[in-house]
Amino acid sequence: MLRYWTAGESHGKALLALVDGFPAGMEVDEQAINVELARRQGGYGRGKRQQLETDAVDVLSGVWQGKTLGSPIALQVINRDYKLERLKDLERPRPGHGDMTGAIKYLGSIRGVLERASARETAVRVAAGMLAKQLLAQFGIDTIGYVTELGGVKITTPSGDVATHRKLRDDSVIYCLAPERNQEFIDLIDDAGERGDTLGGVLEVRVEGLPFGLGTHAQWDRKLDGRIAQAVMAVQAIKGVEIGLGFEAARLPGSQVHDPITFDPARAGEASLGYIRPSNNAGGLEAGMTNGQPLVVRAAKKPIATLRKPLESINWETKQPHRAQYERSDVCAVPAAGVIIEAVVAFEVAAALVEKFGGDSLIEMKARYDLFQQLARRDQPPIESTGGS
Repeated sequence: MLRYWTAGESHGKALLALVDGFPAGMEVDEQAINVELARRQGGYGRGKRQQLETDAVDVLSGVWQGKTLGSPIALQVINRDYKLERLKDLERPRPGHGDMTGAIKYLGSIRGVLERASARETAVRVAAGMLAKQLLAQFGIDTIGYVTELGGVKITTPSGDVATHRKLRDDSVIYCLAPERNQEFIDLIDDAGERGDTLGGVLEVRVEGLPFGLGTHAQWDRKLDGRIAQAVMAVQAIKGVEIGLGFEAARLPGSQVHDPITFDPARAGEASLGYIRPSNNAGGLEAGMTNGQPLVVRAAKKPIATLRKPLESINWETKQPHRAQYERSDVCAVPAAGVIIEAVVAFEVAAALVEKFGGDSLIEMKARYDLFQQLARRDQPPIESTGGS
């Protein structure tokens, strides 16, 4: 089983991820992980904290001479803005955060909750996800995340392959696929900042090159769509998840929802095995399993809850009315959320890949993958009966 845990606080010494169940024999590209960590800190609308940190991963265990060993991999991202011991507790809980709820649950301080609840923790989720993304690449599986809506303004996704979309996204200040609209979104974010407000948005992740059969229909907790939904919803500030048409599927008749099946023998050598769908409303998943089509996941991110123009709250000690406390924050972290959602989706897909073709090493996984593809093509001579009725 491929899984991971994280540890650390927003202003603590470091953030850690422990990745367990990763196959041996894969060469790790630390620089590629650092590129994604830098992208997570970027995008227009981020605050001054990102100018203080320069995130970089340090692989503490599980890798020897650049290759994974099959043992647990410990990933560390140092907090250069370490000052937790010097920080005071908050006196006024912030609406939209876990401040008050967590302090009551743990019978403790607001600071003790917000430091761990902070989205700063996602730095090591990105590191773990990008390690998983490198595993997916070994099987021709590619992922991309981008913004499709910001501050209520929708952005059309153009046609094209992942390479084309990645170029467009990387030319955009908000990591969308319409870089020609950069100034429009700069103005939108600046206007919100001047009003002391924040903006949310919608992110989309596509995973292409997926084989049939990742995940299973057999048990509810092993269905891949459920596991992806949990992983995405567990990202800070995410309030909704859709796969394929999502909620729109509830508003249409079945004839406009379900994807017809065709077969093209010329494409039988692809991951889709030649089974082609003229539409992909299912988003690449049926009955909790990948169906050979691209996986499409969307996430709705609420606006950041820390407002420069705070909402009404109370004084935690006196219970008297007061404005909520303000801590240094962003106006818009939607671009960063696209990086994070891509990472957590990639990890769940990689975990399902290890379950389906699992072995202790990458070599074993590739051999089993190739065998499955061969058997699934159904182009072998039929197996003759050896007896019985």
